Amino acid sequence: MKKSQGIQLITILLIGLLTLAGCGSGKSASNSNANPAASSSGDKKVLILGTSPDYPPYENVDAKNNGDIIGFDIDIARAIATKLGYELKIQSMDFNGLIAALQSKRVDFVMSGMSITPARQKNVDFSDVYFVAKNTIASKVDAPYATLEELKNKRIGVQLGSTQEQVVADLKDAAIKKLNRIPDLFQELKSNRIDAAIIEDAVAKGYVKDNPDLKFTVIPAEKEEGYAIALPKGSPLVGDINKALKELSDNGVKDQLIKKWFE
Repeated sequence: MKKSQGIQLITILLIGLLTLAGCGSGKSASNSNANPAASSSGDKKVLILGTSPDYPPYENVDAKNNGDIIGFDIDIARAIATKLGYELKIQSMDFNGLIAALQSKRVDFVMSGMSITPARQKNVDFSDVYFVAKNTIASKVDAPYATLEELKNKRIGVQLGSTQEQVVADLKDAAIKKLNRIPDLFQELKSNRIDAAIIEDAVAKGYVKDNPDLKFTVIPAEKEEGYAIALPKGSPLVGDINKALKELSDNGVKDQLIKKWFE
């Protein structure tokens, strides 16, 4: 009888130990999944960058080198990650899906020629501005347009989800065509399916250089458009990234990258 009671006691103790081990394991798993975007590679932390690689010279796919994503934004992102002690991983997606990727924490930050707007500020946090750009009207050499006034009743292309949508918002009589990718806008222009496209100046410059039948004209603006890094609301990385951006500016690295990609 005592032997039977002893066996029962041992069984109860074993069940208790297994239950505690299971609870501990569950807690550990929960902590590891608390931030799915922030991960580790060996001993080195990883930052995931979200970008839309169709916007040279800021970000584009380098078909000549294994399809790597390269550009001004990418070099800035790598420099920031190095300063903060992270390994950088890049996740490609359409521009209009970048904010959602931040909100769902599939990526840690976004660099994709993104400017600060009140609507975006409701959903994400922004770093300090790291580059200032201008909007242009891209059109054909044999049918040029120099002002927004001239685009009334015309067919105009813009990138979906971009601030260029706001540039043409007041052109009520124009037919606005919104596409995901910048190359598609230029293809529409060259095929005469649109009359003009609103494109940022550095991007337009590259396409016009490769297409002598196209030209662009800068749109005068009261306020220049500044590009910044977007992060999830409340991200603890904002302060560190701003510090890294200042260091890249102070030590001349950003100026070197501007010369590399824009001159």
